[in-house]
Amino acid sequence: MFESQPYLNSQKTPTPLVSRRNFIKNTLLGVTTVCLPSVAFAATKSTSSPSRRLAFYNTHTHEHLDICYHKRGQYLFTSLKEIDYILRDHRTNEIKPINTDLLNFVHAISLKVKTKSPFHVISGYRSIKTNQMLRRATSGVAAKSLHTVGKAIDIRLPGMDTNTLRQTAAKLKKGGVGYYRRSDFVHVDIGAVRYWRS
Repeated sequence: MFESQPYLNSQKTPTPLVSRRNFIKNTLLGVTTVCLPSVAFAATKSTSSPSRRLAFYNTHTHEHLDICYHKRGQYLFTSLKEIDYILRDHRTNEIKPINTDLLNFVHAISLKVKTKSPFHVISGYRSIKTNQMLRRATSGVAAKSLHTVGKAIDIRLPGMDTNTLRQTAAKLKKGGVGYYRRSDFVHVDIGAVRYWRS
């Protein structure tokens, strides 16, 4: 079953319930009071690995983000929160963590296509409420979509043929890749390696 369906860009974006600045500040305050530094940063084995950077443009909220999220072998907590914010459910403004393996998948795609352009995001995190609404409104939306757990994203790269983007993602064999030709986007997730078209 297909993982996702395109959103309609004509819909009005809801008024944010929380500003990005307040969201980051409150999150950092909570983490520093209850978490150890080793929990706040997910360290990798290498401390000399190259920095990882991603750029996003949310097609619904028209927000931009260009940020380094991994440096000196560590995930940057504040950067991850910024990514969580821009990839939130634009319908409900619900924010959930985006899985770092998914970010690394998208980063690997960016390296392969050699782009510094922002990925245009059609759908990042999707709340259960939104997913249920989409299932009632259209076919092809999985009941247990990986969007609802921050493990899937629907993207396109302006100036690049979407089929080429699909082929690049599929060759990496890091998860599921769906090609939505009519709606002009590619779904990528970190579930089982599989491919489909719509």
